[in-house]
Amino acid sequence: MWAVIALLLAVTVIILLVYIFNMKKQLRTISSELDKTAENGYDRLVRISLFDEDVNEVASAVNREITHRKQLKMELQRTEESLRSAVSDIAHDLRTPLSVVKGDLQLIARSDTLDADSRHYVDICIAKTDEMKAMSDSFFELAVLESDTSLVELKKINMTNLLMQFIAENEGLIRLSGLEPDIVLPPKTVFVMGDEQFIMRILGNLLGNVVKYSCGSFRLELCIDGRLIMANPVPDGQVPDTEQLFERMYRGNSARQGSGAGLGLHIVKLLADKMQAKVYGETVENELRIMLEMKQ
Repeated sequence: MWAVIALLLAVTVIILLVYIFNMKKQLRTISSELDKTAENGYDRLVRISLFDEDVNEVASAVNREITHRKQLKMELQRTEESLRSAVSDIAHDLRTPLSVVKGDLQLIARSDTLDADSRHYVDICIAKTDEMKAMSDSFFELAVLESDTSLVELKKINMTNLLMQFIAENEGLIRLSGLEPDIVLPPKTVFVMGDEQFIMRILGNLLGNVVKYSCGSFRLELCIDGRLIMANPVPDGQVPDTEQLFERMYRGNSARQGSGAGLGLHIVKLLADKMQAKVYGETVENELRIMLEMKQ
C-alpha cells in the first residue's frame, strides 16, 4: 500500500513539474512576443497558443490592451496631423495681411506730416510686425518639418566654403547687431555629409539666437572633425537650461525672454535629426556653447 502511495506521489510531483516547466516556457514566449510587439510600435498582437485557460486569458487581456493602445496612438496621430495642418494654414494666412500692414506702415512713415512722436510709434509698429511675421514663418516651417517624413539625401559638402559663404551673407546683420565675431576655421578644408539648405537654415537659426541673447560677441568655430560650435556669453544668472534648450517653445528663464516664439533651436534639432546629425548644448562658466556634429 505504501508503495502505491509513494508511486502516486511521485507521479503527482512529475505532473506538477511538467506543468510548471510548460508554464514557465509559455511565460517566456509571452515575454518574447511582447518584446517583438514593442519593437513594431505595438502594431502587432501577441501571437501564441497556450495550453492553460488562465494564461490564455492573460494573453487575451494583453492583446486587448495592445489594441486599445494602438487606437489611442492612431487618434493621437490624427490629432497631431490636424493641429500641424491648422498651424500651417494659420501661419500661411497671416503672411499676406502682415505684409500689407507693414507696407502701409512704411508708407505712413514716409509722410512729411508726421511729428517725431508719431514716427516713433510707427517705427515700433513696423518692428512688431516684423516680429509677428518672423513668428508666423517659424510656425509654418515647424509644421512643414514635422509633417515631412521623407528621407533626406545626404551629400558631401565643403563645410569650410559653406561657412565662409554664410558669414559673408550675414556680415551686415552681424555689424548692425553690434556683435564682435570670432570666426575659427581649421587649416584644412572640412567636408561633411549633409544637406546644404538644411545646414544654412541651422546656421541662420543659431545666429538668430546669438543676436537675441548674446552679450556683445560670439564665436563660430569649425573643427577638423566636422563639429561646428556656436558660442556666446550670457549675463550672470541667466544661463539657460541646456537639457531643455531644444524643446519646442522653451523660454525657461530670463536668458530667453526676447522676442520670438522660442522655436529657433527646436527647428535646429529637427533639421539636425533629418540629417542624422547630433546637436546639443553646454555651458562653461557664463558661455553657452551649441555643438553640431555631422557625419564625414
